[in-house]
Amino acid sequence: MAKEKLESILPKPSLLPASKKLLGKALLFWFGERKRDLPWRKTRDPFAIWVSEIMLQQTQVATVIPYFERFLKSFPTVEALAAADEQEVLKHWQGLGYYRRARHMHQAAKMIIADYAGVFPDTPEALSCLPGLGRYTRNAVLSQAFDTRLPILEANTKRVLARLFALAHDVDSSLGNKFLWEAAEEILPERDIGEFNQAMMEVGSLVCTVTNPKCNSCPLSPFCIAKRSDLVTELPIKKKKVVVTQVQELATVLVNKKRILLGKRPVGQRWAGLWEVPHDTPEEGETEAKALGIISRKYASVESKRFREIGKVIHPVTRFKITVRVFMGEVSGKGASDYYEELAWVCLSDMEKYPKSSPQSKMIAMAVKALELKKEV
Repeated sequence: MAKEKLESILPKPSLLPASKKLLGKALLFWFGERKRDLPWRKTRDPFAIWVSEIMLQQTQVATVIPYFERFLKSFPTVEALAAADEQEVLKHWQGLGYYRRARHMHQAAKMIIADYAGVFPDTPEALSCLPGLGRYTRNAVLSQAFDTRLPILEANTKRVLARLFALAHDVDSSLGNKFLWEAAEEILPERDIGEFNQAMMEVGSLVCTVTNPKCNSCPLSPFCIAKRSDLVTELPIKKKKVVVTQVQELATVLVNKKRILLGKRPVGQRWAGLWEVPHDTPEEGETEAKALGIISRKYASVESKRFREIGKVIHPVTRFKITVRVFMGEVSGKGASDYYEELAWVCLSDMEKYPKSSPQSKMIAMAVKALELKKEV
């Protein structure tokens, strides 16, 4: 479709008062009838809502539910989270990914205890001082916990608003983002803000989907410019997808007397505070054997006479697709490292006590299985 057609129908984010009232009424009625039964919707506790919002960032609802329930069972209050050891918090987060979220939550909980006497802040200004709370998260927590009149904007509501107002710009551009925040604020009702914001996200998740949107059952359909203009499937506009770079790595599972050597990743690195087996990208032209030897010496100061391949793990990280071939080798000595914060020789029975990233958990599971099979033989 020609850009001129989109540009010509680009409206300002405004609705007549009567239309705004009808939109809000239709959306809230639909939400009351169709909303999913989710645990964080059964509370107005700002701490619990905050936990859910952080977990839901870049993570599907079905995945979050059991993590949310386990997390609150162990850390039911901001005081409990602040008092917990970081390793314990990371262990509860294991499998959710993006571990910086957990570290920021832990830091923020400590700040709430120190700076606000344990009372969860109830203003955007106060929440903006805490790590890991951007505009969306602040507004989501405050609107749901305190019904504060603040708009929200995330992936689902971006799509809904872009279609509702037929936004003719990249939704992730500065211009598009500004327009969508204004649009989100424009349609806010005077009351039931938390319910309204959740309803907008629910419509985006269940009805106004990326592909095959269900316009005939959408409560916003009568107000949607994209539907009237037959532009639903062409909106929202997004920039071209980022080219994914393929990365090849080798990982070394170092074994001594049926114990596996794990290193604790240093502060400032991805997955800081988590445990892993040494891994790296080999230099161009290096033989497999030479690369494995370099990795084991560089990260653990040990050597193995023989490595055997036990599996492969493929995982995406932002714009990279990383393929890790996993090798296991017997070594002697305690090991030492200038890279890792700490090294630990871990028995198979204690492996679950050490928080690890999902790719590392898969690698170590391969090693445990290989060692158990070797024991049986």
